[in-house]
Amino acid sequence: MRIANDILMEIDARNVCILALLDLSVAFDTMDHEILLKRLEITFGVTGSALSWFCSYIADRAQKVSLKGETLEGDTIVRFGVPQGSVLGPVIFTEIYN
Repeated sequence: MRIANDILMEIDARNVCILALLDLSVAFDTMDHEILLKRLEITFGVTGSALSWFCSYIADRAQKVSLKGETLEGDTIVRFGVPQGSVLGPVIFTEIYN
């Protein structure tokens, strides 16, 4: 409501009003594992067993796919993103894209 009110007030005052929106709804699902691991290593100095742990945490994850109430056969390997519902997902996303 505040945004709508601010826009209307600016329009009433005959000011130019610009609204920029950023959709991050699939941000966790699109994170490239290679880029994530390189960024952890180069930017944050994560190496050795800690980097190996991150690699094993995100690599070779599988998920079931359900479409219109039917679960498809077999698992789908997840090549992008961080685990949904994980505690580390938001932390990793924030650190990488901040």
